[in-house]
Amino acid sequence: MSELFVVLVNGESQLEYNRSKPLPEKQLEYLDIMDSKMTRGIVLNGETIADPDMIQRAQFVSMQLIAALMDSNDQLIAAACAYLANRLPDLKQLKVDADYNFDLVFDEEYKNKVQVAFTPGDLKSPIH
Repeated sequence: MSELFVVLVNGESQLEYNRSKPLPEKQLEYLDIMDSKMTRGIVLNGETIADPDMIQRAQFVSMQLIAALMDSNDQLIAAACAYLANRLPDLKQLKVDADYNFDLVFDEEYKNKVQVAFTPGDLKSPIH
């Protein structure tokens, strides 16, 4: 299990969820409520799915998370992120592109990128 679950939008980290920090009991209960509601069925891409599997649930919650990010709905962002991170412990990243297409990434750890701008002519060797 990866400790970090990261939501990337256009390649930029928007949310980083640390799984090593336990959720309070009340929030865990809310995740159960989310599961219970999805058991009654969900709509994905215009198709009603009566008994969604975990990946279909993850896709549905990911769409809710993307909508919440667009609306700056912090409560839904927190709930959706917690759901994905806790229900899919091997999920490492949710990658969202400019057209709001997304990928659930299970096999690639997020590596924080540090961008450094410099002019090669400004470099001076410390060893002379």
